[in-house]
Amino acid sequence: MIDLLIYQLHVVAVLYAFTKKWQVEGFKGGILAIGLCALVFIIGWSLTGTIARLIMPGSSEPGDLITADTVSLLLLLIPEILFFRMFFIADKAEAQANNA
Repeated sequence: MIDLLIYQLHVVAVLYAFTKKWQVEGFKGGILAIGLCALVFIIGWSLTGTIARLIMPGSSEPGDLITADTVSLLLLLIPEILFFRMFFIADKAEAQANNA
């Protein structure tokens, strides 16, 4: 269940990144934002998945709330938040500071 919540957060973040880049740079910029987010997600999840399986070795039961995949997605959220702030939110704060 936690996995689905994290996946939905990713979908919302990708839609935000697409919309922001689409408004500023056009459709190509929006598609590139989706590709960049997907690339960071895929590479990051493969790296944090290895770390999570070192933390939680063994298999989990089907009804478990926290599994190795949940831990890997939670570990992935930390660098992704930093990445997202740096590439998509920092521009907005800089623009507001320049307009003031």
